[in-house]
Amino acid sequence: MPSIVQGASRVVLLLIDGLGWNQLQKYAEHMPVLSTFVGSSITTIAPSTTATALTSLTTGLTPGEHGLIGYRIDLGDTVMNVLRWGDENGDLRRRYPPSQVQTCPPFLGTSVPVLSKAELEGSGFTEAHLKGVKPMGWRSASSIPVIVREALDAGEPFVYAYYDGVDKIAHERGFSDHYVSELRYTDRLVGDLIDVLPADTALIVTADHGQVHVGENTIVPSLDVTQHVRHQSGEGRFRWLHAKKGRQDDLFAAARMYENVAWVVTQQQVLDEHWFGPRVTDAVVRRMGDVALVPYKPVSFDEPLDTGAFSLVCRHGSLTADEMLVPLLAHRV
Repeated sequence: MPSIVQGASRVVLLLIDGLGWNQLQKYAEHMPVLSTFVGSSITTIAPSTTATALTSLTTGLTPGEHGLIGYRIDLGDTVMNVLRWGDENGDLRRRYPPSQVQTCPPFLGTSVPVLSKAELEGSGFTEAHLKGVKPMGWRSASSIPVIVREALDAGEPFVYAYYDGVDKIAHERGFSDHYVSELRYTDRLVGDLIDVLPADTALIVTADHGQVHVGENTIVPSLDVTQHVRHQSGEGRFRWLHAKKGRQDDLFAAARMYENVAWVVTQQQVLDEHWFGPRVTDAVVRRMGDVALVPYKPVSFDEPLDTGAFSLVCRHGSLTADEMLVPLLAHRV
């Protein structure tokens, strides 16, 4: 933690979704305000993905403890998209109440003001990682500084704000002029936040993950592999393969054909090497697959049920530095 935070009367934590440390260094000229902050990089969690990282941020727990171990997780009778809290058949909040899937209260059970998109209030994932907070939703990002100041004026000593623009643009447009424009806008947002902060307030900026340009480098797993697969979970850069009964060894042997582009690991190796932390609950073990494909090259692994409105240009989830290193920066007014 940057030393200038120590002793501050108030703290505002801004989470910029998708702003990796390596990207910040490469594009620093476009973020002159944030470049004046003090601090350095820290590592995020595995997998380096929003649902898992935000839950670790708010609960203070490892993925092995809070249980939201990826973008799509195996709940036994279905694979659930955590951000949508549903599967291909629809919403799963009744069948899998968020408070039962992720039981740990955020912010040690205190009622912290949280600024996020207003339309996300009441969603399954919001209930899973932000249950009991004071929602102060924004409709437009330009309102974030206004709402932050209102919370501080009301006497709140800590405010958590979430902004997703960088992540969305990187996913859809890659590291293009659109991305540069978004970085400049985000930097102005940081500047606007500084302008409204009362004296002796620290603004901390961090992120959940970075990004890797994948483009069209998507691998469709070979039939030699999929013949042993019951279903898949995770995401393109942390793909869990769940083996058919009795075929775990065959699946691992076949999946090793991808060792030239990815770390190919068994569930046991993930547990032994503490990828999800030193403590992994039995419920979390049941959500894991038998073999994971975790690319170290700029590729992703396709899965027919893991689709969205558009093809993702930049992606994340793996353990490369571009994805795992995130900023922890601070400025004190």
